Amino acid sequence: MASRLILRIQERQRRLTSSEQKIAQILLDNQSLVETHTATELAGLAGVSKATTARFFRTLGYADFEEVRLQAREERNRREPYARFESRGEPASLGRALSEHVELELRNLTRTFEELRSDLLPRIAAVLGAAPRVWFLGFGDEYGAARLGRSMFSRLRHDVHQIEGAGQDWAAELSMTGPRDVLVLLSFEPRPKLLRALLAHARTTRMQIITVTDHAFAAQAQRFCDLVLPCHVATYGVLPTHATMVAMLRLMAVAYLGQNAEEVGQRIATLDAINEELDLSE
Repeated sequence: MASRLILRIQERQRRLTSSEQKIAQILLDNQSLVETHTATELAGLAGVSKATTARFFRTLGYADFEEVRLQAREERNRREPYARFESRGEPASLGRALSEHVELELRNLTRTFEELRSDLLPRIAAVLGAAPRVWFLGFGDEYGAARLGRSMFSRLRHDVHQIEGAGQDWAAELSMTGPRDVLVLLSFEPRPKLLRALLAHARTTRMQIITVTDHAFAAQAQRFCDLVLPCHVATYGVLPTHATMVAMLRLMAVAYLGQNAEEVGQRIATLDAINEELDLSE
């Protein structure tokens, strides 16, 4: 609920134009739209122009629509703090039915997808499509997720790699990165001290950074990343969950496929031909 936004609408409602009144009514009826829809989509729902929508939010005292969205999220975060561990006064991992774990995973996925900005995946697909090379990076448990991401995108495009720090030789791997390359960072807690230095180097190299992370790190990631995909990661007990991270990787791949269907089709055909020649599949 974007309560401060609603208060501003109510205070200024009589001074709004007839077109602005339409947007106001849409938001009064469904306050969560500011988190789930873009300004363009709100304009479409209200049947007004995008310029009218921008003027509406300026009339309410906001610099732009992004300020409205951030305010709404801050309000929700204060009421519903994001949890890494779910607690109901029961033993942390013991005595849980399978259905409870499934229900919690579904809640993580549902909340993550509901809060996902509709413009993010198309933007990410465009960035990945324009990149000379794509690099995946993950530490700890996220190393495996980075490996999965590299494997997934290697089927869709050329020059997809994983930064592994093999033998702790980070310099050798980083020396192969360059301007306009994309770094896909997969990061949940705990985060190593080395991460800050690696990201600083990526920025110096003028790589674009896409980060899939938990909400605890999302605000910090916004400072140094071009695009951030926050995930809900609540879990029973001490074992982390990567269900939302893996789902985000697949959504990124699907969005990329949607924008590059012909190129992806050609690459898959090439890979199939090579596999057939090598006789690797049953």
